[in-house]
Amino acid sequence: MSRIGDHGVVTSSLRAGTAPARTRVPEPDAAFWVIKVVTTGMGETTSDYFVHTFAPELVVPVAFLVLIVALVIQFRARGYRPATYWTTALMVSVFGTMAADVLHVGLGVPYAVSTTGFAVVLAVVFVSWWLVERTLSVHDITTPRRELFYWAAVMATFALGTAAGDLTAMSLGLGFLGSGFLFLAVFAAPGLFFAATRRGAIATFWIAYVTTRPLGASFADWVAVPVSRGGLDLGPGAVSAALLVVFVVLVSVLSVRSRSEQAPDAPLHAAGHARVESSA
Repeated sequence: MSRIGDHGVVTSSLRAGTAPARTRVPEPDAAFWVIKVVTTGMGETTSDYFVHTFAPELVVPVAFLVLIVALVIQFRARGYRPATYWTTALMVSVFGTMAADVLHVGLGVPYAVSTTGFAVVLAVVFVSWWLVERTLSVHDITTPRRELFYWAAVMATFALGTAAGDLTAMSLGLGFLGSGFLFLAVFAAPGLFFAATRRGAIATFWIAYVTTRPLGASFADWVAVPVSRGGLDLGPGAVSAALLVVFVVLVSVLSVRSRSEQAPDAPLHAAGHARVESSA
């Protein structure tokens, strides 16, 4: 789901004698989707482990505080930094899972109601974002205000995805494995549509983004939960630890790749600026 028209943005920026604005979020390539699914699965099992091991009254506020710290660091970063961004996304996953679970387990809200409620919240975020910025593209997250809308949407998608995954797995009786395959098909559909038509990039991105939450969480739950619940009974702690290793490796690879890609930027921009001055 790549961006169309970047060449025009770069060209106009060079003509104006300035470098194009740096996006603060990653390009949605294959690596993006892989690590996104890893964070969703890890968020699910990590939330379950801490909530069932420690008092929820303590764990939930602590997770919220860690999320706030991660967001502050992310907003203060200059451009996209893989370690900063993906740590923030992971904390959104953990806290978003807790928020959705508290509604059902703590307050007794049915999954169908919470799924609908979070869908409405996400719609409100998207409408507000569009009215203010006139874009919902992740390629245009170049200002603090746009990034604020972006993370509000991300939080809503995680909570919505958590509720939707639990709805299909438990309320509708598909089980975690069945839900995983269901959401795998739903996740693939937007990408196949975009690949075939090259249309609807923004809509297909956000549909896929929402779906990664129940996709990763369903498979992670299937591996973690007891056999009596249709799982492999490895436990949320063990699954979280294994996914943490994968997470660290992937983020490290992305960090190295990001540094290597950014290294030539300065000479390139300088050369472009020199060409603009000479042509003037």
